[in-house]
Amino acid sequence: MGELKLMKGNEALAEAAIRAGADAYFGYPITPQSEVIEYLMAEKPYDRTGMVVLQAESEIAAINMVYGAAGAGKRVLTSSSSPGVSLKQEGISYIAGSELPCVYANVVRGGPGLGTIQPSQADYFQSTKGGGHGDYKQIVLAPASVQEMSDFVKLGFDLAFQYRIPVLILSDGVIGQMMEKVELFDQIPRLTDEEVAEKYPWATTGKKKGTERRIITSLDLDSNKMEEHNLHLQRKYKTIVENEVRYELIDCDDAEYIIVAYGSSARISQKAVQMARKKGIKVGLFRLITLFPFPAKQMQELCKKGVKGWLAVEMSAGQMVEDVMLSVKGCAKVEHFGRFGGIVHTPEEVLRALEEKIIGD
Repeated sequence: MGELKLMKGNEALAEAAIRAGADAYFGYPITPQSEVIEYLMAEKPYDRTGMVVLQAESEIAAINMVYGAAGAGKRVLTSSSSPGVSLKQEGISYIAGSELPCVYANVVRGGPGLGTIQPSQADYFQSTKGGGHGDYKQIVLAPASVQEMSDFVKLGFDLAFQYRIPVLILSDGVIGQMMEKVELFDQIPRLTDEEVAEKYPWATTGKKKGTERRIITSLDLDSNKMEEHNLHLQRKYKTIVENEVRYELIDCDDAEYIIVAYGSSARISQKAVQMARKKGIKVGLFRLITLFPFPAKQMQELCKKGVKGWLAVEMSAGQMVEDVMLSVKGCAKVEHFGRFGGIVHTPEEVLRALEEKIIGD
């Protein structure tokens, strides 16, 4: 068993970054994720592993520092909350277009605009449909516990370097601020410059005599070449869809009705499932772990087993529900239940929505 600690979700993510062998963190404080950079500053990871921690002058500066470090083959990450992540979108598109690996976290707060510091899940569209410009995708992991805030940092770096793609850990103010016991993984050594140059032949590790010049860019003024690059990216995204779908099924074997949720909404919905089962209602929970790739095929398989209705539960006015509708392809009724503006729904509200919107018909 690894080291056990009682930590906030944001703190677990920060500690995991150190232990995952990250070379650098570039960020800017914003509630409710400020504990990430505060924890890193207090821990002084440079003394532990050589990891650099820098508070940039802005979110835009932070993501462009990530861009530069990622281009050198470094394990680098940043984090922010909704308005701050909006400012990073241009840089994220550049990173995706340049096929560079990085990890970043969004501890979502209510909006639009400055909104509130309370939790929300209203950044789903921005996260899964490409918040910046151009036809790009990113892998999106949705933790539902403090443990997963830690585990998904390590997983995120593995996926980012495997596919040379940005990986987003999409959390929210509930998961970021709550405290739970977390089992920390053992320290992973940082790669030396020589190891980076050998392992990642695409990285700009410095021109040396007898080596090929390496250029990283997302720019190509030749339209034919730019189209081929886009086709290459789409093939990569298809491979990710085929191989990297992650989800959890709870009480779905005999379910007539299914609640779909992720993150803190999934935790709340799991309690609603337990309450429904006590009333004799056969309901299950489909917990999304990856939001991209989305588990469409797995939902279609449940449809074939005779599911009568789907309830999408999310802290928004209705975003994830659109992907549920596209996935089940009209096999059964799909409805949405959400609270927004920073209000967190209760298990009782979820159960009532299920009974009124789905079962009542």
